[in-house]
Amino acid sequence: MRVIAGKYRTRVLHAPRGQDTRPTSDRLRETLFNVLAPRIEGAVFLDLYAGSGAMGIEALSRGARESIFVEQANGALREIRSNLAALGIHGNYALEPRSVASALRRLAEAERTADLVFLDPPYAENQEYATSLGLLGGDCSTLLAAGALVIAEHEKRRELEKRYGKLLRSRVLKQGGAALSFYRTESE
Repeated sequence: MRVIAGKYRTRVLHAPRGQDTRPTSDRLRETLFNVLAPRIEGAVFLDLYAGSGAMGIEALSRGARESIFVEQANGALREIRSNLAALGIHGNYALEPRSVASALRRLAEAERTADLVFLDPPYAENQEYATSLGLLGGDCSTLLAAGALVIAEHEKRRELEKRYGKLLRSRVLKQGGAALSFYRTESE
């Protein structure tokens, strides 16, 4: 696994061992960041279920102002820290070592905002999609900056809900066995 483009282009990233973490493929990551290209410069990128941190690191590499990594698995947290250190990234990021639901509530209470939110829970954890997207479209919607975009990676054969509170799906992009569902707040 490598950083696709930007400041850290071609640099190697390591993923946690075992079957608990399924990194987003390089091809899907490249497709997503090509879509996000006009929005990434200066953005705050929230990487939920961060795993190796590849998505948030890709965002930093391409000019995001900050990446916030949310991960609760100890092995994954070690890999995120290791990947950041190996790339010489010592600032412009925050690590939230807790569950996504806890992190979203904590970040909302701290009045943080994000321009781009990416979530990729384990595919088998169906409830995690509903919980995370429900919080982002409901009690924690203050986390979303004006014009924010929320992207959920999921299995292509599994369709996510069209609406989660204030979040309304605007697009689905399918590639291989995966899909990306894009959400915006209803008022936009």
